[in-house]
Amino acid sequence: MATVTAGPVVAEVVGDGFPVVMVHGLGGTSNTYQPQMAALAGWRVIRPDTPGSGRSPVPFEALSIEFFARSIVAAVRGLGVASAHFVGHSLGTIVCQRIAADEPALVASLTLFGAITEPPDAARAGLLDRARKARDEGMDGIADAVAAATLSPATRSGKPEVAAFVRESLMRQNPEGYARTCEALSKAKAVDPALIKAPTLIVAGDCDPVAPLSMGQGLADKIRGATVSVMDRCGHWITMEKPQESGQKLAEFLQRNQR
Repeated sequence: MATVTAGPVVAEVVGDGFPVVMVHGLGGTSNTYQPQMAALAGWRVIRPDTPGSGRSPVPFEALSIEFFARSIVAAVRGLGVASAHFVGHSLGTIVCQRIAADEPALVASLTLFGAITEPPDAARAGLLDRARKARDEGMDGIADAVAAATLSPATRSGKPEVAAFVRESLMRQNPEGYARTCEALSKAKAVDPALIKAPTLIVAGDCDPVAPLSMGQGLADKIRGATVSVMDRCGHWITMEKPQESGQKLAEFLQRNQR
């Protein structure tokens, strides 16, 4: 495995074969997809930390979905990639939709875990409140609240290691980077799904309070040929809550759409 820096993006790159680019969500890092790595043997997996998250420093530029998308596209192309499968979780699904709409030749397929179109008004206000809290109080309270609110009851009661992972992922974030990412997400606008031409799989948790099944199904209905797969007793952190199932569904989808 190699860790590479490309502009404002730090990415982990491992393996050979056709590229798979995996974009995490708010509070996540490249480690969001660590449970799926065994299922992706035989692919070249590129896992960027978005600017301001994880190992990627907080840039001077203002953060936005468009900036995330441009930065990831530049990093991927800098690695010599002309076409790749793109995988997103949560905020990362909006970034991947943006890339698919703006750079259709680059995107061989889309897999969206906990797909979001754009935050509703109440969520936009909540994200701005969270940004202020991160700056004023740090990440402790946010980490506890997110772990409690976004995992399914089954995960919270039966998989304490997943709750610990989510909390630690948030605790490791730079508070300013996290705050600015919250602000970027609060301003996100839905991508026109008619612009997305790539084969698309949407994976939804049936207990996801952030990206409910209705949101994922509504998006799938607007993307030609898109399919939806539902994870039972699963909240928003699908790749961690259902690691084996997520890896299997992802690998099967990529195999069906390999180039």
